[in-house]
Amino acid sequence: MGRVTSFAVGSFVLAAAAAPVAAQTGASGKTMTDQQRQSRYQVSQMERMLEGAVEHGATLFRDHLQSVLPAQMLISDSARVRGFRLEGYGVFFDVEVPGLQGTLSWIVRTLDQNDRGLDSALKSLKAFIDRVGDQSAQQALKRIEAQVAPTIAVASTTAPAPAGARTAAGAPAAVTAVTGAAGPPGGYDQQGPADPILNDPDESYRSEIRQQIMDAMLAYSVPLDIGADEWLTVAARGHDERPLIAPADSNGRTEIIRIRGGDLGLFHAGGLSKADAVKRIDVRVF
Repeated sequence: MGRVTSFAVGSFVLAAAAAPVAAQTGASGKTMTDQQRQSRYQVSQMERMLEGAVEHGATLFRDHLQSVLPAQMLISDSARVRGFRLEGYGVFFDVEVPGLQGTLSWIVRTLDQNDRGLDSALKSLKAFIDRVGDQSAQQALKRIEAQVAPTIAVASTTAPAPAGARTAAGAPAAVTAVTGAAGPPGGYDQQGPADPILNDPDESYRSEIRQQIMDAMLAYSVPLDIGADEWLTVAARGHDERPLIAPADSNGRTEIIRIRGGDLGLFHAGGLSKADAVKRIDVRVF
């Protein structure tokens, strides 16, 4: 009987001693859960900021393009962002950038063929659109034709000069007859577009998106609490660059944009100007 009593008392003492430990473990587990929840919330907020940055960049590009080319620019989809906190590395965001509607880029490249002339480019463009039957592209073409049609009549023709007319060197002279108005709206002429955005619209679009992503990384990264030796990294890729059915290899490009936490901290503390902070952002193409 004494042994039973002693065993019961001992068990009670052990249980009493273990209770605080269990309570501490439970409290610690709850604290970790709260920290994880807060961290995920901050990452999700940064996801929204990056989505907004990409869409803002697309809007700026569209406005710029439409100011020089009277055509509709179609965005294939919305931006999609997923963020992850990687222990020992920092925070990583995967950004799917909406792509330009493919026909628009073809329109710009066609109209930018300096050696063919605007009239020939429009005819080739119309034949292509009629062949593929793209309703959106047909509407865009109608808008282009309405804007530039008056200038297609501008043609340079060489006609014989009046009898007896001579050049300074004594050779028979020729008369160049030019009809119609001056250059068309938007900067187009027979020598090609004046605005650099039309030389490579895809690269101009990527450049605008990249700039807006970098601005968002600097402006909204404070709550992420990235360590000085960690990285804030954004991998941006157009989600229309890889078809659903595609070969194993792809020419699709991914831009890796990253900055160290130490540089972010210095910038947020006022020890680094925005211009200098942008210079410390590492951009690579994969």
